[in-house]
Amino acid sequence: MTVTSFAALGLSGRLLRALEDANYQTPTPIQAEAIPLLLDGMDLLGVAQTGTGKTAAFTLPLLHNLEEDDKRAGQRRPRALILAPTRELVLQISDSIKTYGRHMRMRQAVVMGGVGQRPQVDALRRGVDILVATPGRLLDLMNQGHVDLSQAEYLILDEADRMLDMGFICDVRKITATLPEQRQTLLFSATMPKEVAKLAREILFEPERVEIAAKSIAVDRIDQRVHHLDAAAKRTRLSELLAAPGFERVIVFTRTKYGADKVVKYLARDSVSAEALHGNKSQSARQRALNNFRAGRSRVLVATDIASRGIDIDDVTHVINYELPNVPESYVHRIGRTARAGAAGIAISFCDASERKHLRSIEKLIKRRLTVIGDEPAGADASPSTHKRNASRPRSGKSNNRRRRYRRSEQRVA
Repeated sequence: MTVTSFAALGLSGRLLRALEDANYQTPTPIQAEAIPLLLDGMDLLGVAQTGTGKTAAFTLPLLHNLEEDDKRAGQRRPRALILAPTRELVLQISDSIKTYGRHMRMRQAVVMGGVGQRPQVDALRRGVDILVATPGRLLDLMNQGHVDLSQAEYLILDEADRMLDMGFICDVRKITATLPEQRQTLLFSATMPKEVAKLAREILFEPERVEIAAKSIAVDRIDQRVHHLDAAAKRTRLSELLAAPGFERVIVFTRTKYGADKVVKYLARDSVSAEALHGNKSQSARQRALNNFRAGRSRVLVATDIASRGIDIDDVTHVINYELPNVPESYVHRIGRTARAGAAGIAISFCDASERKHLRSIEKLIKRRLTVIGDEPAGADASPSTHKRNASRPRSGKSNNRRRRYRRSEQRVA
């Protein structure tokens, strides 16, 4: 049965008011499936990418359950912990909690690196209901005695596969080992590599699985094109594209931090306002770049894959892959920055001779050929399904009897 309203999911009146304030009317598929399970106290394994509405899928029931429990957080002892791999994602989740919890008296704190720890320590000392954190800084504060997770009844891991990629899995295991056995645990991941599947078996108790297929998220809604060209010609082609009508808010992806900075310099020479976003930037510089891009002060954001997941920016008209990723799944995450909330979008990829193998892997993953703009490269393995099109003619693109899942340590799967 299709769920057409948030009220039908059993959320509290305060949450429904906040959703109405934000003009959120119809649950996404993952919200419709996950929220009733989480209100019922189940553990959850969610396989879904960004752009599916998964942040609301775990934030809304968490706020509902915390309000229903009506407990008070102790000093340094949060009631719920949300772990995310990047600072940007932590801040985005925190913003969502503020939006959905605006009619509640929920205290939250953000713990992440790149900024001073004193304000974070002070917030924890006052007591918080929800702690949103990156693993490295949280473990550091735990080792200093500033955080005690022994009373946390809710644990949410977001972007678990990204945590694996960034080397955080060991930190995650150390953190989860300090939480009580009696808790509700959620794990979300866009992909399910073996190490993430192993972690899920370790920390989840009889979980329900909710999976949203990648192709239903973004790929089929995005006009995907590829330009075959020499590496030396990419700079000129990028400037030509950005000078064309319709390129109003554009994210350009590079593989390296140095490459991102270099593209920003190129664009500045062509009088194109652009900001770089990558891991070598300070947190304040990264947040400033995002704020400028969101506010329209910068038309172009040039980023490494740090921005390919978890950054929800409205009205991105185009994604340009200046360099193709060498991991095909990263392509799907990148282009998912456009076509948000059901809108259409355009993704344009530059492919030089050294990147053709990456293009083949991407097309195999998404089970389609990208539309070729201009000429096929000499000796390319074209097929009848490859479509050419003139670049000057773009397409427009709870019940009240909620069950708490208490578990015994001997029941856990090690």
